[in-house]
Amino acid sequence: MLRKKTNGVARRPQRTSILSEVAGTSVDRRAFLRGSGLAIGGLAAIGAMGGTVTRANAQSAASAAVQTVKSVCTHCSVGCTVVAEVQNGVWTGQEPGWDSPFNLGSHCAKGAAVREHAHGERRLKYPMKKEGGEWKRISWEQAINEIGDGMMKIREESGPDSVYWLGSAKHNNEQAYLFRKFAAYWGTNNVDHQARICHSTTVAGVANTWGYGAMTNSYNDIHNSKAIFIIGGNPAEAHPVSLLHVLKAKEENNAPLIVCDPRFTRTAAHADEYVRFRPGSDVALVWGILWHIFENGWEDKEFIRTRVWGMDQIKDEVKKWTPEETERVTGVPGEQLRRVARTLANSRPGTVIWCMGGTQHTNGNNNTRAYCILQLALGNMGTSGGGTNIFRGHDNVQGATDLGVLADTLPGYYGLAEGSWAHWARVWGEDLDWLKSRFSDASYGDKKMMNLNGITVSRWIDGVLEDNENMDQPNNVRAMVLWGHAPNSQTRGKEMKTAMEKLDMLVVVDPFPTVSAVMNDRTDGVYLLPATTQFETRGSVTASNRSLQWRDKIMDPLFESKVDHEILALFAQKFGFHDRIFRNIAIEESGEPNVEDITREFNRGMWTIGYTGQSPERLKLHMANQHTFDRTTLRAKGGPADGDYYGLPWPCWGTAEMNHPGTANLYDMSLPVSKGGLTFRARFGVERDGDNLLAEGVYSAGSEIQDGYPEFTMQMLMDLGWDGDLTAEERAAIDAVGGPAANWKIDLSGGIQRVAIKHECAPFGNAKARAVVWTFPDPVPLHREPLYTSRRDLVADYPTYEDRKAWRLPTMYASIQKNDFSQDYPIILTSGRLVEYEGGGDETRSNPWLAELQQDMFVEINPRDANNIGVRDGAQVWVEGPEGGKVKVMAMVTERVAEGVAFMPFHFGGHFEGRDLRENYPAGADPYVLGESTNTAQTYGYDSVTQMQETKATLCKIMPA
Repeated sequence: MLRKKTNGVARRPQRTSILSEVAGTSVDRRAFLRGSGLAIGGLAAIGAMGGTVTRANAQSAASAAVQTVKSVCTHCSVGCTVVAEVQNGVWTGQEPGWDSPFNLGSHCAKGAAVREHAHGERRLKYPMKKEGGEWKRISWEQAINEIGDGMMKIREESGPDSVYWLGSAKHNNEQAYLFRKFAAYWGTNNVDHQARICHSTTVAGVANTWGYGAMTNSYNDIHNSKAIFIIGGNPAEAHPVSLLHVLKAKEENNAPLIVCDPRFTRTAAHADEYVRFRPGSDVALVWGILWHIFENGWEDKEFIRTRVWGMDQIKDEVKKWTPEETERVTGVPGEQLRRVARTLANSRPGTVIWCMGGTQHTNGNNNTRAYCILQLALGNMGTSGGGTNIFRGHDNVQGATDLGVLADTLPGYYGLAEGSWAHWARVWGEDLDWLKSRFSDASYGDKKMMNLNGITVSRWIDGVLEDNENMDQPNNVRAMVLWGHAPNSQTRGKEMKTAMEKLDMLVVVDPFPTVSAVMNDRTDGVYLLPATTQFETRGSVTASNRSLQWRDKIMDPLFESKVDHEILALFAQKFGFHDRIFRNIAIEESGEPNVEDITREFNRGMWTIGYTGQSPERLKLHMANQHTFDRTTLRAKGGPADGDYYGLPWPCWGTAEMNHPGTANLYDMSLPVSKGGLTFRARFGVERDGDNLLAEGVYSAGSEIQDGYPEFTMQMLMDLGWDGDLTAEERAAIDAVGGPAANWKIDLSGGIQRVAIKHECAPFGNAKARAVVWTFPDPVPLHREPLYTSRRDLVADYPTYEDRKAWRLPTMYASIQKNDFSQDYPIILTSGRLVEYEGGGDETRSNPWLAELQQDMFVEINPRDANNIGVRDGAQVWVEGPEGGKVKVMAMVTERVAEGVAFMPFHFGGHFEGRDLRENYPAGADPYVLGESTNTAQTYGYDSVTQMQETKATLCKIMPA
């Protein structure tokens, strides 16, 4: 079935050096370094496709009537441009975007194979339902009617919260926005997407430190770094093209690359300093580094005095983390951490990079805040070459988060308060009382359901299975809509299977059937709706650096698939609110809502994070003129977008007519706000315990307020005498939403923002970052042992939290940790990415070019552990977790992992506890490669703030199969 280019047996997982890929060619060190990022991710794929990536020949293209269309890769968050070659409506070839400042003419393995993703023969071709244990083809009309009737029956019997709308990081911004709006019109906050289980602890931790929860600089700005500190990230495999930018700084700036990871990854192979530490001990590691920084006076005292609050409390905690205690908890020698600290102190500005290795923990919010505090202590924030460069996962996980596909907020991080709903009702032109009527009238505590956080995607299982009397919603979840989501990317696989089987209805909307279609033993009540890929539609997508790019449509939808926003429109029609939800949005002849109208609608409302200046016209202009943007600063040098930063990275203040250039580096006060400068956000008040929370005597360039100041309101403009700068139309709009009490976030005219920026002030104020978050369970980040820890000697000193209720559900902590599982399950289990696959792997394992590269699910085991267990390299083994889930996989015996640690990739599915589920797929829709999901064996554990799942530090035992 798999069309292979190789001879002989299926290949083992790749473990050869990238040097073998370039053997036989003469290459100097400089050329090798420049190409090594591509080699790590893409040489195998390029070789499989028959040669190198080359520029198109214009003459031959013209003679063959080839049309070129620009799009953006649908895999990771780097935002690589794909140039599609289209003939007679058929996508016949592709090349990387040579003009793109992000990928610079490069692709990784996945990016080089995206044409096959769109044209893949394993896609869903028409709507289907499971009936009597068999998949049956049905029409779209039948599907919408049957699903809609079933959902409305559930709504009538159990309320709107009994239907869960699970969205996607694969939606473009317009679809993500519409999805969250749709959930509001249905009447529930039970809506979420993949960000919950990849970077929710980043968003919460970072936003609560300095105002915005996103990457502060960019991949390109790493070119200016003098040191690069990567913790819990493996960009060589997860974001291969990003390594081009990292290696540029390493080579040209002689920037030391420090990689902290429990596993010796392909990124670690590039490191000047590799720090292997025990999984789950990130806070202890960072505090151990800061111990040396504070002990030697290497911190930036002036930066801390003027721009940071709470560092003295951090110092009190860090004092406890002597080299001896840090080594006891992390396993890292004190002398190595002193060397790391000295390197960071002597090589400023340095950048800190992290990924899911730091976020997916029960104390993930503590980890992300500790990383931020390290940068604040070094004074590395608000400067080119510094910052926290948080590498997001999926291509639009940043955008889908910004657009509010979350259980705790509306678009733009407005939250769920009464005022937030009132704001969006104004944007939508909707009757607020009608919106309220769509929600259950139940209350829990002092909150109505409309204002109560929903159940997170990480806990939807418990929304189905938990006793209802323990829940903060009227009835359990009875129907699940998994829209562009891989369930095998979630932990507790056995319980998920049970939850799927208990549902009244399971609906999958996706280009591929996903593991949702096969991991359960249901015989009916499952529907598969074929959505298109993003190459069959148009719209904007937000890269990790906050830049928006516009995808043009490459081809018409294949088979009977429909674009996601059309499917939403069909459901809206069925549920009776089509005319209301689309009152500001034109419907095209095809039935699709107009994408540009959706963009303009969220432009009118997302003032909080500056998603207001990126009109469709400006974004399309940038895509057409990529060649005019500088490869490092991202600023256009001449041309029609002169002075803009590429993709208008948010915040792009005011209306599009204001022509704000975007903000490339957050919190950089060396530039005027009108030119992309910024201060720390005044989000947490002006005073705390008698201390000033506003900046001390520092301000952005050109600011007419030369000190700290709070966020702007109409009253503040009046007090400053700046209200005379408002137009009559702006003043009328402000009066309509509260007059003097109106602030920069709810003024639909943008007048308050415009006037503040006219005087070179940041609309959100000028404050200090806070190192201490008094609203979190741990105001000062603390090390806490994982729930399933092998270090029972540390539990008394560093216990987890007491059990509590959060996000509508009881959540266990101490009741799990009090049990000692380490004797029967002695090996720490962690997980991560492979270069060949993405996410749950349904798309990439259905791609023959990628499937050929990695055909076996495996577990990495240290040689000592393997010998003690009696396992040889390549043998089949069982990996079992302490909650009873087990997987049968191939052993890879390797020094990549330390003794007592095992690693599995999380991209596989289609096997379940040793059973091959291929026969359960609809005919012709099974991925080429199947395998066990590591998350079948992964266990319970959720972050105390966001309900992020724990996937990096549980326990297991390994046995010969």
